[in-house]
Amino acid sequence: MAVQFMRFGVVGLAGLVVDTATVYGLRHSLGLYGAGLVAYVFAATGNWVLNRIWTFRGLGSGPAHRQWAMFMMTNLGGFVLNRGTYAILVTFVAAAADQPVIATTAGSIAGMFVNFSLSRRLVFR
Repeated sequence: MAVQFMRFGVVGLAGLVVDTATVYGLRHSLGLYGAGLVAYVFAATGNWVLNRIWTFRGLGSGPAHRQWAMFMMTNLGGFVLNRGTYAILVTFVAAAADQPVIATTAGSIAGMFVNFSLSRRLVFR
């Protein structure tokens, strides 16, 4: 389990890069909240792919599109923690609104443990 958690963390860092880059790329056209939602879907999808082929390789079953949907649904708890933290920070902390990397990083950390637990127990078992 320790190796899986370490790999999950590495995948999470890659997701954080995708998340943050997407927020920065879309924040002027969609605003911080819209960019944050789109970024989450992109990052979570990338994380699912990497977790499927590396962290939890050979675990889980069924068609890929169903596993992706299960991953997205299962990680709603982590989503609430992640994007809730993000929204609170960009709303009430001027530095986070100016530099959204602060909010995306805090959100990723807030949701990481819930997402790992749910992914391991429900998606990749």
